Amino acid sequence: MRCLIFPLLLCTSLGFSQTGATGANESGPAKTLTVPAGQKLLMQLKSGINTKSAKPGDGVYLETSFPVSIDNTMAIPPGTYVQGVIDNVKRSGRIKGRAEVLFHFTTLIFPNGYTVSVPGSVNDVPGADNGRVINKEGSVQADGTKGKDAGTIAGPAAEGAIIGALARGGKGALIGSGIGGAAGLAEVLFTRGNEINYPAGTAVEMVLQRPITLEQQRVTEAKSEYVPRQGPTRLEKPRLTPEPPPR
Repeated sequence: MRCLIFPLLLCTSLGFSQTGATGANESGPAKTLTVPAGQKLLMQLKSGINTKSAKPGDGVYLETSFPVSIDNTMAIPPGTYVQGVIDNVKRSGRIKGRAEVLFHFTTLIFPNGYTVSVPGSVNDVPGADNGRVINKEGSVQADGTKGKDAGTIAGPAAEGAIIGALARGGKGALIGSGIGGAAGLAEVLFTRGNEINYPAGTAVEMVLQRPITLEQQRVTEAKSEYVPRQGPTRLEKPRLTPEPPPR
């Protein structure tokens, strides 16, 4: 009898283990969301960028300001942090050569700490006073100063011509314009062109170079933990204890 009981118990335990394994696999693999290549993300700089002081290897820190929705699910909520790095910096020249900066994005950090690598580059810097994207890598180049330089030279030349004409007539006008033009030219030669200066809060648009895959459960957790920013509230006047006697 004992010889029959032991094999029966062994078969029963194996059956339970197989059932448990089957139940664990019923849920299937974790659901994912795929953000396609070419998707754009609007962000704001948390730290400024200036070609006067920036150097390759410096970090770039931003925060998304508009959500990205995939399959009716908020894949990237506003308030997600974005980290990047500066690859190359070029200062503006004194005679020629415009300032340039190249940086790319490396990491998304969701509000709950969920971290994902992101292959992104700069697509646009909307609203910036100076600079535009000039290639697919995302290099940003400062605006030129040709019109400004011409005005710098012409202004002193005209002033010199007027002063010379008043002093010595036509010949004096020629001499005065030459002296004024030389002064303006010297100012141009010793002055650098426009630098790129993007303070904190500047809007930056990123474009994904390759698709990224997100775990839907982790994204949902990030969404549930995201708390919208509250507007300014009026503070009540503090009460003193004990209250002072009336005047």
